[in-house]
This record gives sequence, structure tokens and C-alpha cells, in this order.
Amino acid sequence: MRNQRRRPWGVFLMAAWMTFAAATAAVAGEAEREELQPEVDQARTILNNFRKIPEKSIPDAVLREARGLAFLTVMRAGFIFSGSGGRGVVVARLPDGSWSGPSFVGTGGAGFGFQVGAQVSEFVLVLNTPEAVQAFAKGGNVSIGAQIAASAGPVGRSIGADVMPQAAIFTYSRAQGLFGGVSLDGTVVATRNEANEDYYGTKVSPRAILSGEARPPAGANRLREDLEMVTREAKAE
Repeated sequence: MRNQRRRPWGVFLMAAWMTFAAATAAVAGEAEREELQPEVDQARTILNNFRKIPEKSIPDAVLREARGLAFLTVMRAGFIFSGSGGRGVVVARLPDGSWSGPSFVGTGGAGFGFQVGAQVSEFVLVLNTPEAVQAFAKGGNVSIGAQIAASAGPVGRSIGADVMPQAAIFTYSRAQGLFGGVSLDGTVVATRNEANEDYYGTKVSPRAILSGEARPPAGANRLREDLEMVTREAKAE
């Protein structure tokens, strides 16, 4: 009889503990998502920065045909020995013309050279072909130039359709206010699986994200809306 009276309390305590654990996990998940949100917002900033100078912007003809875009913020710093590291996101255009949620990526490297100080650069990689998107959707590392052909992208918003496309990826950079196409041959861009899991709240593959299968968090909506606006304007030109 005594054990029977205690049993309901045990059930109650177990249910309370499970509720507490679930709430704690939800709070932790939201905190991790908030830590990554600035990287998604930075992609919006980069997109807008590259559109501010029409005569030296990514051509509308390029944006109209883009199958995907990658945004990276890279810091280079050093004194004689140099190093660089960057983070960002990749998005893909879906069959209905909308954009996928962001898949998190990063890049880094080290070198030897006579340089002092630090420099922050913004990069946009325009993915011109389905194969370029698939290279990022597979996860792991993407070696620009070696694994997939890339070239410095043409500039000038009014450039015609004859620029399309000479390479699977067009690459652009903006550093210290200067803008232009840039070669990124040899750069390795890696999928950040843990960041994807933290942002989406579950284990998710880059393929599921870039195909639109994974539903993006609400925080990604502003980036997706900006992308739709920019590509819609490019089509209207």
C-alpha cells in the first residue's frame, strides 16, 4: 500500500523533470540560434553593400541567372606571418523563384608574407550552374578553382547578357570600400554542420537546406525577402 501511494508522486516528478528538460533545451536552442543570426544578417548587409554602386555592381544579367549565392566575411591579419578566417552562408534559388534558407560555411588559411595589420573583406560567390550549387549541397569542402571552375566576375549593373556565364562561379570582393571581381582560386570553403544544426534546431544536411526541404527559421526571412527583391528588380531591368 505504501509503494502504491508513492507511485503517483514518482510519475509527477518524472513528468516535471521532462518538462523542465524540454524547456531548458528550447531556451538553449534559441540562444544558439541568436548567436548565429548576426551571420545571416551580415549576408543582407553584404548584399546591400554590393548594390550601392550601380556602375560597379554585380550585373543584373548575372543575378537574373544565378542558381545560388554565397556570402563570406573574411578577416586577414598578421605581422610577417599572416592568417585569414571567414564565415558566412550559402543560399540557393528554388524552382519557384524563391530562395532557400542559409547553409553555414567557413574558410581559413595561413601564409607567410611581409604584411602588418588587419583587413576585413566581404565576398560574394555567384553560383551560375546547378553543379555549383550541388558542390555546396554535398557538404564537406569545396575547393574553388580546383574542384569547380571559378573566375572574377564582371562588374557594372547594366552589362548585358553576353557575360553569362564563363565559369560555374563568379567571385566578387569588397575591401576598404573598393569593389571588384577577384580570383579566389585555391580557396577552400567548408560546410559548418554544427552551425546548421544549431540554427535549424535539428540535425540537417546542406542538401536539405539548399533544396528547400528544411524549413528555415523566421530569422532567415529577411535575407530571403531581400534576395527575392533584388532578383525581381534584376528581372525587371
